[in-house]
Amino acid sequence: MAPTNVRWPWPRSATTASSCSTRHRAALAGLVSELDLAKPTTTSGARRHPRLICAPEQIFDDTAIWQALSQRDSTLEGAALRAEIVPLIQEAQQAGRKAIAAGFAESPFDARAMTSSYTYLTDQLLRCVLQIATQVLHPNPNPTEGERLAMIGVGGYGRGEMAPFSDVDLLFLIPYKATAWSESVIESMLYILWDLKLKVGHATRTIEDCLRLGADDFTIQTALLENRFIDGDVSLAQELSERLKNELFSGAGKDFIEAKLEERDNRHLKQGERYMVEPNVKEGKGGLRDLHSLFWIAKFIHDVDRVADLVDLGVFRADEYDTFREAEAFLWAVRGHLHLIAGRATEQLTFDMQVQVAQAMGYQDIGGRRGVEIFMQAYFRHATAVGDLTRIFVSGLEASHMKAEPLLERIFRRRPKIREGFQVVHNRIAVKDDEEFLQDKLNLLRIFEEALRTGMLIHPDAMRLIKANLALIDDDMRRTPEARRIFLDLLLKHGNPERSLRRMNELGVLGAFIPEFEPIVAMMQFNMYHSYTVDEHTIQCIANLARIEKGELEEELPVASSILKRGVNRKVLYVALLLHDIGKGRPEDHSIIGAKLARRIGPRLGLKRDEVDTVEWLVRYHLLMSDMAQKRDIADPRTVRDFAKAVQTVKRLDLLCVLTVCDIRGVGPNTWNNWKAVLIRALYRQTERALETGLEDLNRENRGAEAKKALRAALSDWPRKRLQRETARHYPPYWQGLHVTAHIAFAELLRDIGNDDIRIDLHPDEDRGATRACFVMADHPGIFARLAGALALVGANVVDARSYTTKDGFVTDAFWIQDSEDQPYEASRLPRLREMILKTLRGEIVARDALKSRDKVKKRERAFKVPTHITFDNEGSEIYTIIEVDTRDRPGLLYDLTRTLAASNVYIANAVIATYGEQVVDTFYVKDMFGLKYYTEAKQRTLEKRLREAIAAGVERAEG
Repeated sequence: MAPTNVRWPWPRSATTASSCSTRHRAALAGLVSELDLAKPTTTSGARRHPRLICAPEQIFDDTAIWQALSQRDSTLEGAALRAEIVPLIQEAQQAGRKAIAAGFAESPFDARAMTSSYTYLTDQLLRCVLQIATQVLHPNPNPTEGERLAMIGVGGYGRGEMAPFSDVDLLFLIPYKATAWSESVIESMLYILWDLKLKVGHATRTIEDCLRLGADDFTIQTALLENRFIDGDVSLAQELSERLKNELFSGAGKDFIEAKLEERDNRHLKQGERYMVEPNVKEGKGGLRDLHSLFWIAKFIHDVDRVADLVDLGVFRADEYDTFREAEAFLWAVRGHLHLIAGRATEQLTFDMQVQVAQAMGYQDIGGRRGVEIFMQAYFRHATAVGDLTRIFVSGLEASHMKAEPLLERIFRRRPKIREGFQVVHNRIAVKDDEEFLQDKLNLLRIFEEALRTGMLIHPDAMRLIKANLALIDDDMRRTPEARRIFLDLLLKHGNPERSLRRMNELGVLGAFIPEFEPIVAMMQFNMYHSYTVDEHTIQCIANLARIEKGELEEELPVASSILKRGVNRKVLYVALLLHDIGKGRPEDHSIIGAKLARRIGPRLGLKRDEVDTVEWLVRYHLLMSDMAQKRDIADPRTVRDFAKAVQTVKRLDLLCVLTVCDIRGVGPNTWNNWKAVLIRALYRQTERALETGLEDLNRENRGAEAKKALRAALSDWPRKRLQRETARHYPPYWQGLHVTAHIAFAELLRDIGNDDIRIDLHPDEDRGATRACFVMADHPGIFARLAGALALVGANVVDARSYTTKDGFVTDAFWIQDSEDQPYEASRLPRLREMILKTLRGEIVARDALKSRDKVKKRERAFKVPTHITFDNEGSEIYTIIEVDTRDRPGLLYDLTRTLAASNVYIANAVIATYGEQVVDTFYVKDMFGLKYYTEAKQRTLEKRLREAIAAGVERAEG
């Protein structure tokens, strides 16, 4: 840690000039000839030339800048002189930044040259500013012993790794208490650096201060660990380096290691899973900070300056070091492009930035996958590599620094019996003999079985051994009955399969044992719906299934829990869930290609023929129940009848229901909600009843009769004639499409209503996770669209809507709405909601005009491109044409679509809205003005054209 030996550029024995102007002019002229002495050298005096992204003089032409400075007005002093100097330095700084950015654009993966170049530019700027401060602004020809000053870089800057907008962390080292001269120099420097828009973190300390504060604060200690001499008094910097090494960094580092490990754990807890789809490049799991932590600990323990030195010390193998460097270079390249594109320091790889960084790095669309998805898969694979290597390194440290257990606990605590060939080292499963372990390929699976059976972690040395020998997992091994047994036992036997699957996936074993799984490892789906990569989503799904089996979600998921209690083929269910998304990332429909892959994989896993058939069916139709429940009107008997025909048996229905629940819950932390739960339960129960009692029970007449009977029971206190009038007031679809609670609400709203009345009932429906909004008023064209506009204006998300007309000319429309958090509106917000809706319906607010300023797509969401698909289905309902509009979601979309349909004289009976992140599927059950379906292709094409025009106009407005 000896500092770089740079010759002190200040004149030691200059004669004080008679005037300030002469002094300034002489200093500026003299500095030009001394610039070479300020260039970095090694401690031996040899020049050190880090590889830069372009020629050094393109980054900072020191000769040119000093020549320009020497021509400035020499009569100026203080702030005026600083104001004259700063633009010159700023111009050089901007030219240097521009040159580095251009070089990086030409070599977008050359991260090391990029970080070295920004460090070089910063070094030269700081040296220049220090020389101006000490020789021009505050010359001190005869400094005392106490007026020495060393400028030292610490932290990331001290390490010599800088992104375009990294902080500049500086230590101004002084021998004793600060003098008036040193305070003036530092103050002037900081003013200039701030004028240059550098974000400077700084401290002025003595060597004693550094030792004392470093001993008490691990953050300061870490920063000092990476100190690098920039300019000034070299002997002072050398003394600091020696004393830090001998006094602060001389111990075993146990406390330092524990602090860094705790810091890492807290950081991961804050940032979330490694596979979250908007990762933090610096602080996230598998990010640069993990690499830094490794380096800090290695530097403290082994006194190394480079990670490469850890290979010679046996900490890493050569191939592990290569993996480390590749990941480090990739992450730094991503961070560099991220800063340049944002024009500021930003570490979050948000969706909009992902597209731009992928383009900057040259990723292109290939084989049905977007370039950004290929880029993000590369990102997550590198993050995984970082995680593997840091885990190996840090786990080894944890083991070597682990406290010994109390003697009595060691004597009386029962240790699980370990299989022959394994041993327990520091409470982790380790391999007794590497050569013997590798003689039996099955041991690469057995170790995960032992870990799951005993509840212990795998020792880092064993993890390295596994990762280095994945080639042993070949076709012969995969088809071995014992290999099948072990793998299926990992899924079915121990109660927490996600633990072994995740570790197998991270070490590459899962992709080696099921090669078809390997392409989806770290595969990102570029959308706002999925919170995880495909492989992590799969493991999350299996974790949900295991929790349901253990009874942990019985209250939240009563139907799925009861199905598993009754009993299903667990092997089929777990394998189907493991394989349900295995076809993703290909041009074909992933369900179809996944089913083909499942047919190939099933026999290899030892499944019987009928089990393979069921797994194949489940993979092929794993989205069927979700689509039916969320995109169709499940109150329509035809929907349930068609679904029942597709499923055919209760056995399949049970399996598909549980798989669907786990699949939706595995998408992200907040994807599953009460609304989806109600839809899935209702579809399951209706289909189960239809399959058990016969499809003929599914008809509108039966439902209508049951609904009227339920209303009479609920309104038993109403006069008989009034109740008869109410039940006769509505057409059949009204009785078939709403729950009795809505029928009661509408009955109360219709009571003694006048032609000019507008009545609203807002009711939080906690069971469904939405607010039910019932509207009653005199019927007139376009009322459904006006209601949609009113709800859009108040920021309500419509998830379901139904529109009916009474025989005496009143509209009875019901909307189920959620707030921006996909929750029912709180009771305190309902009065304002009601007032805003009424103003819109009365015409006091025109939705079309008011939405212009509100119907905007957020910047980070503009990168998502969702192609519009519009389909017409005349088979899915007996009396309506179903128009399905699959497009990009935005606040005013439903209003635009319903207004367009109303203008085309389309009667909307009901609308079902399913949202998947930035994508939405709006499904409308409609008739034409004569009450007929849209059978003719010409009418369909005309309507489709108008809808597409409305969508395009809305997109232009939202992005304008």
